[in-house]
Order: sequence, then structure tokens, then C-alpha cells
Amino acid sequence: MVRLGRVFVTCFVTCFVTCFVTCFVVVGLVLTSVVDASAQVVRPRLEDIRFEGNATFPADSLSRAIANRETRCRSFVLAPFCWFGMGFAEDERELIESELPRDMARLLLYYADRGFREARIDTVVDRSGDVGVSVRFLIDEGRPIRITELSVVGDTGLGHLDLAAGLPLRSGGRLSRVTGDATSDTLIVRMRNAGYPQADVFRKDSLPGDQPYQAWVTYRVEPGPHSVFGPISILGNVQLSDGVIERLLPFREGDEFSEALRLQGQRNLYSVGLVQFASIAALSTTDTIIPLVVNVTEGDVHRVRTGSGWSTFDCGNTEGSWESRNFFRGARRLQVRARLSNIFAEDFKDTACSQAGTGPFGGLNWLVSTDFTQPWFLSRANTLRLGVFAERQSLQDVFVRKAVGVDVALIRQLSRGTTVTFSYRPQLTTLDAAEVFFCTSFLLCTPEDINSLQSANWLAPLGLTLARDRRNSLLNPTSGYSALIDFEFAEDITGSDFSYRRIFGDVTTYREGSRGEVLAARLRGGWVGAGGFAPLQSGGGIIHPQKRFFGGGANSVRGFGQNQLGPRVLTVDVRRLLFPVDGSTACIPEEVLDFTCDASSLADNSFDSPRPTGGEVILETNFEFRFPVSGQNVELAFFVDAGGVWSEPGDVSLSDIEVSPGFGMRYFSPIGPIRVDVGYRTRGGQRLNVITSQIRPFIEGVDAEEDRIRSLTDPALMLDYVIRDDIAILGPSVLFEESGALSFSRLQLHFSIGQAF
Repeated sequence: MVRLGRVFVTCFVTCFVTCFVTCFVVVGLVLTSVVDASAQVVRPRLEDIRFEGNATFPADSLSRAIANRETRCRSFVLAPFCWFGMGFAEDERELIESELPRDMARLLLYYADRGFREARIDTVVDRSGDVGVSVRFLIDEGRPIRITELSVVGDTGLGHLDLAAGLPLRSGGRLSRVTGDATSDTLIVRMRNAGYPQADVFRKDSLPGDQPYQAWVTYRVEPGPHSVFGPISILGNVQLSDGVIERLLPFREGDEFSEALRLQGQRNLYSVGLVQFASIAALSTTDTIIPLVVNVTEGDVHRVRTGSGWSTFDCGNTEGSWESRNFFRGARRLQVRARLSNIFAEDFKDTACSQAGTGPFGGLNWLVSTDFTQPWFLSRANTLRLGVFAERQSLQDVFVRKAVGVDVALIRQLSRGTTVTFSYRPQLTTLDAAEVFFCTSFLLCTPEDINSLQSANWLAPLGLTLARDRRNSLLNPTSGYSALIDFEFAEDITGSDFSYRRIFGDVTTYREGSRGEVLAARLRGGWVGAGGFAPLQSGGGIIHPQKRFFGGGANSVRGFGQNQLGPRVLTVDVRRLLFPVDGSTACIPEEVLDFTCDASSLADNSFDSPRPTGGEVILETNFEFRFPVSGQNVELAFFVDAGGVWSEPGDVSLSDIEVSPGFGMRYFSPIGPIRVDVGYRTRGGQRLNVITSQIRPFIEGVDAEEDRIRSLTDPALMLDYVIRDDIAILGPSVLFEESGALSFSRLQLHFSIGQAF
């Protein structure tokens, strides 16, 4: 019994001690973790990073060389929220103090690689702020090492090739590793494009001890054996014959090897719509004969495409096409296309189609065309395009044009992205609803003259277009540039009833930032010289309306509606001038007869929509800053557009240029960027001429009683006058659309597909 009690006591003590030790260890571990957690240093918020003493390199370049990053607003559009310290709008960053020494080392390496080998870097951390800290990098750049002499030695006598000309590294420049590597690459590329695929370059820098800030740089080139293109094997082609593919290659077996020509051959293959993938690989570069393997993957021979869209200018639009990408083989292409626009223009004029036309201008527009493309026409660099078309197109409140014609164009590839096009586009065209345009633009106001201009006439211009496109994308470019200059000439010797000379130029550039933002800029301008019109035996002053310049719209100066920038006129029913409106009349019949009627007393809504007349000179410039706000699908944009359109060259004045700031949003859909822009017209009203119908006295026994001019509101009121078919241009102009600076009437909404430029 005693032994049992001792066993019980022993077990009890053992369990107690075990539990006590276990609890002690657990509590100790918990306390240790708490202490460790409390001992962790909370990283302070990094408010600002500054660089002082950096005379050579900008701060934004230096900031990309270090690991620490300052707290910034997530987007420019969220700046107001950042000003009030709202965390959701900020990309908050913390100071990583352990990285500061390494950041100094990174900056020292950055400077050393660019010729500053004595640079010194120090840091100052300012902790006096209430919220976070700021860091200053104090930089003493020191004296750079300059190149006293640069030479290229070795086998430099490679025919006419001057290896040493225009190298990135040059005498007098800094001894920069970055530029030095670029120079080595330049020498290698030059030799590999001149028949030396095994070319290599070795660099040696000499820095004498007694002249520590001077360097002698020597590049020793070893071109290796001269090589030529060898046998060419073609794989993967089913529809395209070997001969067709060989014609796309800018080289032949036995030609001097060139890396540039090999890459150009790949681009040529991709230019054929049937080819989805193409590669040209060299089987060996260790011999004087370089065999090649051309590998292609073909797509479908026939392709059908359809698409629909909506814009505030031409309302609903739809398009469909059928294309054969190997028509009668030989990579020839045949495309049949049809397009409809102005769908529902009349129904949605006051809502979703605010810039669409009404009446004849709001009718259904259409286009039917067939185009045939023949590559390698007379030369490997030439493409011949033939087309026939029929169309009905309206320019809002200006004219309605119907035309049938042919389109002949010879396109020559000068270099990558650079083409020159010779074209001839004769068409039989008729104009409708253009009476006001002819009267105001050419002072042809009689029915006889207007009928001559509106009847079927030939428009047959010869064209020359030089274009260069180095953008990285067609639908949404973010870098690169494009340039175009276009000449047109029409005369009786070209078969044209309208004679004119026309030149137009357009330059656009894009610059992408580190966070996906894009700065885009465009400059465009044009001039057209007035010629004659054969049916009227006019010696000058008449230009087909299609060839005049019009400004304003979703792809122009966005503070204005489509074509509403520049010369415009107001039209008004003569009865509104002669009968009481709001209790008073604007004019008496005698004032209408002698064109002195002043319509200024009428309200803006008494006139029809202003009708643009276009001009002979146009000048526009656009600046746009785009930045993403939601991944890659949505971006916002701020823009400033400016431009002007002038009736004649003698009227050009820079003081007439309209400036239009605004903002917009783009949503990237599978069919391209869907764009909404709102532009602001900074100026108030514009003085416009007023157009109305001419009148004459009522002749008893000649004119019918019902032809007498009657009031629009009260037919019982009438005058002893009748309306003539001729058009009258009233002398006094009217200040139209005058409004305050904050008026909503100055805002213009645009909804369309595709970037503005």
C-alpha cells in the first residue's frame, strides 16, 4: 500500500513537472515571438528621392538605376485624391535602408560605365517629416575620361565600306562602356551586311598613368572570309509555289551575304497575307557559302471579314469583305468590299449621332469596290493595284457625292517602311445639295451655273505619295513615327473637268514612358490651288468640293463638330426675315432685294445648322498624353488640338487658329480602341455670312396667287413678293454661337473607334 502511494506520488510529480516545463517552453516561445515582432523595425514611408549635383544625367535616368522607389500617385488623373492623402490613389513605397549602400554602388557603376570613374556618391536621409522620410543622393561627378584618339585597325579595306565613319563612340567624347558596346555592335553589323557573317570585333582601351583623363581606344576588326548566299531550301508551303516565295526574297543564290537582306526577306514573306509565319535560317556561318532554309506557315486562301461600328459622325456603319489571297496563284490578291454608313442617322440625330447630317446629308451612304493586287510588277520592289468602285458619300451639310470610277496605283518599296505611290483615279461624279456651297465658295448662285456643277463631271487626278511608317502598331501606336507627303494634279490633259494642284503633308510621332504612358504629337497642313471648270469655261477659282480642306471632328480639332472648323455660312428661310419673329421683323423686302438685310436680331435657333464651305489652306497640330488606369484595357487621355482653315492663301493668319483642350477615355476592344473624347472650344462666337433666297415683286397676271410669300406661322399674312430660285448672300454678317467661357455649348462630344492619330 505504501509502495502504491509512492508510485502515485512519483507519477503525479512527474506529470506536474512535465506540464510545467511544457507550459514554460510554450509561453517562452510565445513571448519570444512577441518580443521579436515588437522588435521588428517598421520601414518608414519613402516620400521623396532627390539627386543633387547630377549635371550630366537627368534624375529620371538615375532613379531607374537604384532599387529604392519614392511614393507616387498611381495616375495623373488621381492627383486630387493624392493631394488629400487618400491611400488608394497612391503607390506607397517604403525606405529599404539596407539597399542604400547598394544604391550608392549602383550609381557609382552607372557613372563609371559612362566615363566618370572618379564619381563620389553620398546619401542623406531626412526623417523630419511627419509622415515619412526623404532621401537625397549627393553626387560629385568628377572629371570624365575623354577619348583622345579612336582608331579602327585590322582588315578595314572591305571594298567601298568605310567602317570608321559615323560611329557612336568618337574622338573627344567620354569613354563610355555603353557607347563603346554600341560601337562594337555597329562595326559587326556593318561587316555582316557586307558579306562577312563571321565578323568579330575586339576593343582595347589605353589610359596612360601620366594622363589619367585621356584614353586611346582601338577597335581591331576580324571580318573573316567573304561569304555568299548558298542553296535555298523552302519548307511548309502548300498554296504558294517555290517560285513565288523565291521572288519575295531580296537575294539569290550566289549573292553577297547580308544579314539585313535576310531579315528583309522575312518581312517580305509576312507582307503576303497568306503567310502567317515565316523564318529564314542560316544552316551554317562557318563557310564561304551559307545555305538557307525558308520555313513558312500558310493561312486560309479565302478570308471573309465583317464588322460594325458607331460614331457621332456617321452613326451606325457596317462593312464586309471577301478576299482571295492567292488569286490565280502567284500571291495575287482579289478583294470585294461593301460598306454602309449613316445607318439610323435621322432617328438618332439628336442623341447618339449629334454630328450626323439631316435631310439628303442624312441619307444612307454606301461603297462597293473590287481591288486586284499584283506583286512584283516589272520589279521585285513594285506592286500594281487596280480597282473599280461605286459610292454614295455625304459630307455633312456640304454636299452629297455619287461616283463611279477606277483606281490605278503603282507602289514601289524604297526601303523598310518607306514607299512611293503613283496613282491615277478617274471618276464620273455628281454632286447634290451643294447649292449653298457653290454660291458662297465660287459666287455661282444662278440655277444654270449650279446645275452645271451638280451634273455628271469627270474628276481625274494624277497623284504622287511618299510615305514612311515606322510605328510599332497600326491600331494603337506607342512609339515610332510616320510621315506622309501627297501631291495631286488634275487638268484637261488628265481627262478631268476640274483643274487643280494640291499638296498635303502629315507628320506624327509617339514616345512611350516607363509606366505605359504615351505622348503623341501630330502636325499636318495642306494647300490646294484653284483651277478652272471646263463646262463653264472658267479660268480659275473652282475646286471640286471633295478636294477642299475641312477641319474639326474626332480626328481633327476636337473642340469642333465634324467639318465645323473654318469658313462656314448660315442659311435662313427668307420668310423668317420678312415676317414677325418674337414680335419683330429682321428686315424689309427692299433690304433683302439689295442684300443689306441684317439678320443679327434673330436668335441662333432661327438659322439652320452652319454649313462649312471648306478652304484652300489648312494647318493643324495635336498633342495628346495617354496613360493607363486599369491594367491594359482602359486608358485616359488629355489633349490640346489647334488649327485653322482659310478660304484663300491670302486670308491665312495665325491669330485665327483655334485652340481646343480636352480629355477622353479609350477602351481596348478586339476591334480596336473604342474612344470617347470631349473637346472644349476656347473662343466664343464666329461672325458668319447669311444665305437666303432672293425675292422679286409679285407680278399680277403672271405669278399665281399662291406663290406670294406667306408667313410660316400665319399663312393669312402675305407680301407682294415671290421667292426666286437664285441664292442671295446678305451683306452684314451675324455673330453666331456667342457664349460665356463656362458655357456647356462650347463642349463637343466625340465617340468613335480607333485612336485620333
